[in-house]
Amino acid sequence: MTVITTPSPLNTVYEQDYLMWLEMTSEQLRTGKLENLDIENLLEEIESMARKEKVALESNLEVLLMHLLKYQYQVNKRTSSWRYTIDEHRSRILKALKVSPSLKPYLKQVFDDCYQEGRRKAAIETGLNISTFPMRSPLSQEETLNPDFLPE
Repeated sequence: MTVITTPSPLNTVYEQDYLMWLEMTSEQLRTGKLENLDIENLLEEIESMARKEKVALESNLEVLLMHLLKYQYQVNKRTSSWRYTIDEHRSRILKALKVSPSLKPYLKQVFDDCYQEGRRKAAIETGLNISTFPMRSPLSQEETLNPDFLPE
């Protein structure tokens, strides 16, 4: 037996006017009118938000590690711009961890993969052979996130 479902009015709103859907969903949650919630799309949006937090953390960590490697291995090319980028991406990561402490285990989980990506990007940006950079991160997670640390 095939079950045919018709889209709810909110589901249609979601597809036609995302902002309106957000406002309507927010109002329904605020007022406790849960019976007409577009649960399917609400769950999708919540899951998407979680994924975006993780992707942002990874992206910032990769850029941070890339610049720390550049800073360490291209001493004669160090610039204040590199220091700014290091500081900026550390700050973004630390803010994300402060707002969402549950990201800390995820950071530990992806650190090595992010290092490999940062290593690859550092090789591309510097023109140095990737073998210049160690296979395993020479920096601990604590050093990487320490606002006062720069590799020498």
